[in-house]
Amino acid sequence: MILLRSILYFILLLTSTILFSTVGTLVAWALPKDGIYWIDHSWSRLNLWGLRFFCGLKYRLEGGENIPRGSCIIFAKHQSAWETIALISLIPGPKAWVLKRELLYLPFMGWIMYYFKPIAIDRKSGRKAVEQIIDQGKERLESGKNVFVFPEGTRVAPGTRKRYGIGGALLAERSGYPVLPVAHNAGVFWRRRDIRKYPGTIDVRIGPLIESKDLTAAEINKAAEDWIESTVESLPQHRN
Repeated sequence: MILLRSILYFILLLTSTILFSTVGTLVAWALPKDGIYWIDHSWSRLNLWGLRFFCGLKYRLEGGENIPRGSCIIFAKHQSAWETIALISLIPGPKAWVLKRELLYLPFMGWIMYYFKPIAIDRKSGRKAVEQIIDQGKERLESGKNVFVFPEGTRVAPGTRKRYGIGGALLAERSGYPVLPVAHNAGVFWRRRDIRKYPGTIDVRIGPLIESKDLTAAEINKAAEDWIESTVESLPQHRN
Protein backbone atom coordinates (compact mmCIF):
# COMPACT_ATOMS: atom_id res chain seq x y z
CA MET A 1 0.00 0.00 0.00
CA ILE A 2 2.85 2.41 0.81
CA LEU A 3 4.39 1.73 -2.59
CA LEU A 4 1.09 2.30 -4.42
CA ARG A 5 0.41 5.52 -2.55
CA SER A 6 3.94 6.68 -3.28
CA ILE A 7 3.53 5.97 -7.00
CA LEU A 8 0.30 7.98 -7.06
CA TYR A 9 2.10 10.89 -5.42
CA PHE A 10 5.00 10.56 -7.86
CA ILE A 11 2.51 10.94 -10.72
CA LEU A 12 1.26 14.18 -9.11
CA LEU A 13 4.83 15.42 -8.60
CA LEU A 14 5.80 14.69 -12.20
CA THR A 15 2.61 16.12 -13.69
CA SER A 16 2.65 19.27 -11.58
CA THR A 17 6.34 19.87 -12.31
CA ILE A 18 5.79 19.62 -16.07
CA LEU A 19 2.64 21.78 -15.94
CA PHE A 20 3.92 24.53 -13.64
CA SER A 21 7.32 24.68 -15.33
CA THR A 22 5.86 24.88 -18.83
CA VAL A 23 3.20 27.46 -17.97
CA GLY A 24 5.65 29.44 -15.85
CA THR A 25 8.22 29.54 -18.62
CA LEU A 26 5.64 30.75 -21.13
CA VAL A 27 4.12 33.50 -18.98
CA ALA A 28 7.06 34.61 -16.83
CA TRP A 29 7.82 37.57 -19.09
CA ALA A 30 4.32 38.96 -18.57
CA LEU A 31 4.19 38.59 -14.78
CA PRO A 32 4.77 41.54 -12.42
CA LYS A 33 8.00 41.74 -10.45
CA ASP A 34 8.46 38.60 -8.35
CA GLY A 35 5.21 37.20 -9.78
CA ILE A 36 7.11 34.10 -10.87
CA TYR A 37 7.46 33.17 -7.19
CA TRP A 38 3.68 32.73 -6.93
CA ILE A 39 4.02 29.83 -9.37
CA ASP A 40 6.89 28.35 -7.37
CA HIS A 41 5.05 28.62 -4.05
CA SER A 42 1.83 27.21 -5.52
CA TRP A 43 3.71 24.18 -6.83
CA SER A 44 5.23 23.64 -3.39
CA ARG A 45 1.90 23.90 -1.58
CA LEU A 46 0.22 21.53 -4.05
CA ASN A 47 2.88 18.91 -3.48
CA LEU A 48 2.71 19.27 0.29
CA TRP A 49 -1.02 18.64 0.00
CA GLY A 50 -0.34 15.64 -2.27
CA LEU A 51 2.08 14.12 0.22
CA ARG A 52 -0.50 14.43 2.96
CA PHE A 53 -3.38 13.13 0.83
CA PHE A 54 -1.65 10.20 -0.88
CA CYS A 55 1.12 9.25 1.55
CA GLY A 56 -0.11 10.45 4.93
CA LEU A 57 3.08 12.48 5.22
CA LYS A 58 2.57 15.70 7.18
CA TYR A 59 4.89 18.25 8.74
CA ARG A 60 5.13 20.27 11.93
CA LEU A 61 6.88 23.65 11.81
CA GLU A 62 8.46 25.39 14.81
CA GLY A 63 10.41 28.63 14.94
CA GLY A 64 8.61 30.50 12.18
CA GLU A 65 8.90 33.65 14.27
CA ASN A 66 12.66 33.57 13.64
CA ILE A 67 12.24 34.25 9.91
CA PRO A 68 13.37 37.84 9.32
CA ARG A 69 11.54 40.36 7.18
CA GLY A 70 14.71 41.26 5.33
CA SER A 71 17.08 39.10 3.32
CA CYS A 72 19.12 36.35 4.91
CA ILE A 73 21.19 33.31 4.03
CA ILE A 74 19.33 30.07 4.76
CA PHE A 75 21.39 27.07 5.86
CA ALA A 76 19.32 23.87 5.77
CA LYS A 77 19.97 20.23 6.49
CA HIS A 78 19.71 18.14 3.31
CA GLN A 79 18.36 14.60 3.79
CA SER A 80 15.84 14.12 0.99
CA ALA A 81 13.97 15.78 -1.84
CA TRP A 82 11.25 16.83 0.61
CA GLU A 83 12.99 19.99 1.80
CA THR A 84 13.65 21.15 -1.76
CA ILE A 85 9.88 21.13 -2.25
CA ALA A 86 8.59 22.18 1.16
CA LEU A 87 10.93 25.00 2.14
CA ILE A 88 9.98 26.95 -0.97
CA SER A 89 6.63 27.80 0.63
CA LEU A 90 7.38 27.25 4.33
CA ILE A 91 9.89 30.10 4.26
CA PRO A 92 8.18 32.98 2.45
CA GLY A 93 9.75 35.39 0.01
CA PRO A 94 11.84 35.12 -3.16
CA LYS A 95 14.85 32.84 -2.97
CA ALA A 96 18.00 32.24 -4.96
CA TRP A 97 19.20 28.67 -4.53
CA VAL A 98 22.81 27.62 -4.62
CA LEU A 99 22.69 24.50 -6.77
CA LYS A 100 24.79 22.39 -9.08
CA ARG A 101 24.87 23.69 -12.63
CA GLU A 102 23.70 20.38 -14.12
CA LEU A 103 20.19 20.93 -12.74
CA LEU A 104 19.65 23.74 -15.24
CA TYR A 105 19.90 21.19 -18.06
CA LEU A 106 16.90 19.18 -16.83
CA PRO A 107 13.80 19.31 -19.05
CA PHE A 108 10.95 21.45 -17.73
CA MET A 109 12.35 22.18 -14.26
CA GLY A 110 15.63 23.48 -15.66
CA TRP A 111 13.77 25.79 -18.04
CA ILE A 112 11.99 27.73 -15.31
CA MET A 113 14.94 27.79 -12.92
CA TYR A 114 16.56 30.53 -14.98
CA TYR A 115 13.78 32.93 -13.98
CA PHE A 116 14.62 32.48 -10.29
CA LYS A 117 18.25 33.50 -10.88
CA PRO A 118 19.87 30.62 -8.99
CA ILE A 119 23.56 30.54 -8.21
CA ALA A 120 24.45 27.60 -10.43
CA ILE A 121 27.95 26.38 -9.65
CA ASP A 122 30.34 23.79 -10.98
CA ARG A 123 31.17 21.90 -7.81
CA LYS A 124 34.45 20.73 -9.32
CA SER A 125 35.74 24.26 -9.82
CA GLY A 126 36.76 24.73 -6.19
CA ARG A 127 37.69 28.30 -5.32
CA LYS A 128 35.98 29.64 -8.43
CA ALA A 129 32.66 28.21 -7.22
CA VAL A 130 33.15 29.83 -3.80
CA GLU A 131 33.84 33.22 -5.37
CA GLN A 132 30.74 32.79 -7.52
CA ILE A 133 28.63 32.15 -4.41
CA ILE A 134 30.04 35.30 -2.79
CA ASP A 135 29.72 37.60 -5.80
CA GLN A 136 26.32 36.47 -7.03
CA GLY A 137 25.06 35.91 -3.49
CA LYS A 138 25.71 39.54 -2.57
CA GLU A 139 23.78 40.71 -5.61
CA ARG A 140 20.82 38.45 -4.81
CA LEU A 141 20.72 39.54 -1.16
CA GLU A 142 20.89 43.22 -2.03
CA SER A 143 18.03 42.77 -4.50
CA GLY A 144 15.78 41.47 -1.71
CA LYS A 145 16.16 37.70 -2.16
CA ASN A 146 17.13 35.09 0.40
CA VAL A 147 20.08 32.91 -0.60
CA PHE A 148 19.38 29.22 0.07
CA VAL A 149 22.34 26.95 0.82
CA PHE A 150 22.65 23.26 1.65
CA PRO A 151 26.04 23.55 3.38
CA GLU A 152 26.75 19.81 3.18
CA GLY A 153 26.42 20.05 -0.60
CA THR A 154 24.49 16.81 -1.05
CA ARG A 155 21.88 14.67 0.65
CA VAL A 156 22.98 12.72 3.71
CA ALA A 157 21.15 9.85 5.38
CA PRO A 158 19.60 10.31 8.83
CA GLY A 159 22.16 9.76 11.55
CA THR A 160 25.07 10.81 9.34
CA ARG A 161 26.68 14.13 8.51
CA LYS A 162 29.18 15.66 6.12
CA ARG A 163 31.60 18.53 6.47
CA TYR A 164 29.96 21.90 5.97
CA GLY A 165 31.27 23.79 2.95
CA ILE A 166 32.63 27.28 3.51
CA GLY A 167 30.92 29.09 0.61
CA GLY A 168 27.73 30.12 2.41
CA ALA A 169 29.61 31.20 5.52
CA LEU A 170 32.02 33.30 3.47
CA LEU A 171 29.04 34.95 1.82
CA ALA A 172 27.67 35.80 5.27
CA GLU A 173 31.04 37.14 6.44
CA ARG A 174 31.61 39.28 3.33
CA SER A 175 28.03 40.56 2.99
CA GLY A 176 27.09 41.06 6.65
CA TYR A 177 23.72 39.35 6.17
CA PRO A 178 22.56 36.92 8.89
CA VAL A 179 22.23 33.14 8.61
CA LEU A 180 18.94 31.37 9.30
CA PRO A 181 19.54 27.71 10.32
CA VAL A 182 16.94 25.05 9.49
CA ALA A 183 16.85 21.50 10.87
CA HIS A 184 14.46 18.65 10.07
CA ASN A 185 14.16 14.86 9.92
CA ALA A 186 12.63 14.45 6.46
CA GLY A 187 15.04 11.65 5.56
CA VAL A 188 13.35 9.36 8.06
CA PHE A 189 10.18 9.36 5.94
CA TRP A 190 11.53 10.08 2.44
CA ARG A 191 14.77 8.22 1.90
CA ARG A 192 17.33 9.08 -0.71
CA ARG A 193 16.87 7.10 -3.95
CA ASP A 194 13.67 5.47 -2.69
CA ILE A 195 10.28 6.11 -4.27
CA ARG A 196 8.47 5.15 -1.06
CA LYS A 197 7.22 7.95 1.19
CA TYR A 198 6.29 6.69 4.64
CA PRO A 199 3.39 8.17 6.64
CA GLY A 200 4.16 10.30 9.65
CA THR A 201 5.03 13.85 10.63
CA ILE A 202 8.24 15.57 9.61
CA ASP A 203 9.55 17.97 12.25
CA VAL A 204 10.96 21.23 10.87
CA ARG A 205 12.66 23.65 13.21
CA ILE A 206 13.89 27.10 12.28
CA GLY A 207 16.54 28.43 14.60
CA PRO A 208 17.36 31.91 15.81
CA LEU A 209 19.24 34.15 13.39
CA ILE A 210 23.02 33.94 13.50
CA GLU A 211 24.29 37.49 13.08
CA SER A 212 27.38 37.47 10.90
CA LYS A 213 28.86 40.83 11.82
CA ASP A 214 32.17 40.59 13.70
CA LEU A 215 32.31 36.82 13.06
CA THR A 216 34.66 34.94 10.76
CA ALA A 217 33.36 32.49 8.20
CA ALA A 218 34.65 29.61 10.31
CA GLU A 219 32.79 30.91 13.36
CA ILE A 220 29.59 31.37 11.37
CA ASN A 221 29.85 27.86 9.96
CA LYS A 222 30.48 26.36 13.40
CA ALA A 223 27.53 28.19 14.97
CA ALA A 224 25.20 27.04 12.19
CA GLU A 225 26.50 23.47 12.18
CA ASP A 226 26.31 23.14 15.96
CA TRP A 227 22.70 24.32 16.05
CA ILE A 228 21.52 22.33 13.03
CA GLU A 229 23.21 19.05 13.94
CA SER A 230 22.29 19.15 17.64
CA THR A 231 18.69 19.96 16.73
CA VAL A 232 18.51 17.15 14.15
CA GLU A 233 19.82 14.73 16.78
CA SER A 234 16.99 15.77 19.11
CA LEU A 235 14.32 14.95 16.53
CA PRO A 236 12.79 11.46 16.10
CA GLN A 237 15.09 9.29 14.00
CA HIS A 238 12.69 6.38 13.54
CA ARG A 239 9.16 6.06 12.25
CA ASN A 240 6.45 4.99 14.66
